[in-house]
Amino acid sequence: MFMKRVALASTIALWAGGALACEIDARVNIIGNEFPAIQTVGAGAAECTGAEVKKNLTADHKDIHVAGMQGNPAEYTSAIVANSTLTILMNDDLVRPLDNLIAKHGAGLQKSQLITIDGKVMAVAFMANAQHLMYRKDVLAELGIEPPKTYEDMLEAAKMIREKGVMDNPIGGAYAAGWNLAQEFNNIFLGNGGSFFKEGSAEPMVNSEAGIQTLNMMKALTEYMNPDFLTHDSNATNAEYRAGNIAMLNMWGSRAATQTTADGVTDEVKAGHAIAGPLTVGGGTIPASTLWWDGWTVAKNISDEEAEATFVAMMNGIRPDLMKDDEIASQAVWLIEGYEPTDAAIGVFDAAKAGTLPYPMVPYMGLMHGAIGNELADFLQGKESAEQALTDIEAAYVTAAKEKGFLK
Repeated sequence: MFMKRVALASTIALWAGGALACEIDARVNIIGNEFPAIQTVGAGAAECTGAEVKKNLTADHKDIHVAGMQGNPAEYTSAIVANSTLTILMNDDLVRPLDNLIAKHGAGLQKSQLITIDGKVMAVAFMANAQHLMYRKDVLAELGIEPPKTYEDMLEAAKMIREKGVMDNPIGGAYAAGWNLAQEFNNIFLGNGGSFFKEGSAEPMVNSEAGIQTLNMMKALTEYMNPDFLTHDSNATNAEYRAGNIAMLNMWGSRAATQTTADGVTDEVKAGHAIAGPLTVGGGTIPASTLWWDGWTVAKNISDEEAEATFVAMMNGIRPDLMKDDEIASQAVWLIEGYEPTDAAIGVFDAAKAGTLPYPMVPYMGLMHGAIGNELADFLQGKESAEQALTDIEAAYVTAAKEKGFLK
């Protein structure tokens, strides 16, 4: 399976022209994540008139989008996806190629924004994303600590912050057992030079020296986290930061603009907030992060009329005149005509410039991601060794890959 890499380091127009005249004559129902940029896209789609546009934007989208698109007709006519979730939907043949709809309604879409797999356009990207460092510059400066550039630097800074009595648990991370925890493993594993699979095959390779190094670093980081770190997703981790309880965290760029604008954030946190690029680890030069795109699909198990209405509505959700709104423009690293990078985009742009690797777009990566997320909690709780955890990951992955036909 092949994907043309999205040009993440530069802003690119999605389509030329002004706002679409959005009239639709069939239902639209959108499933997606809940962060501000996606809420904006959903709201733009919902502006269309002539038929009902519904949306379900929730942090639980990954748990319900497959079931919601398996019916015939599918409940959802569009899923807003990223690198990882597109392959999951394609594995079950739940989204349709968009080439015909692009020919009719997407003349301004640029080639680099068309997520092309096996020669067919399967999604339209509208933003770039990556996880990177966010930190309290005031806390570090008071102790004479330079902003960390490596995970090793972060550990040293955390030790000093704790020893000086400034914060008990100065490191934050989205380590909630499951998808979030696996993604933190993925970041550090790639930064350690790891490969998930043997080249050209679905055979796993996480049980390696890079895997051991990754788990040892993750365990060391958790020693400076809230003891309930296995329950902390991005929302909970951000809440800790906004409350002034942590000084450093690895967080999504799509949340950077709103990190200090939520209700209840103190002036001290607002004034001390700073953003930097992703960290490296283990002496490596590849950032311990992954590059992502977010985009939208059109369901396969719906009528052609519903598919066309959905495409038109989603195009309205990414129209260029949205970039005239400063608040909207600051929500993401948009891949929309008229977007000009804001201060909040620094981390994602730095990630792209530093050579951060894209999240793997192979059909079996979702199975590996799931196995990692399900098998790491015992290690981080001290119940098993790193070697055993990696053995368990590979065993769980192999079982799932055989069930799906990727391995014999």
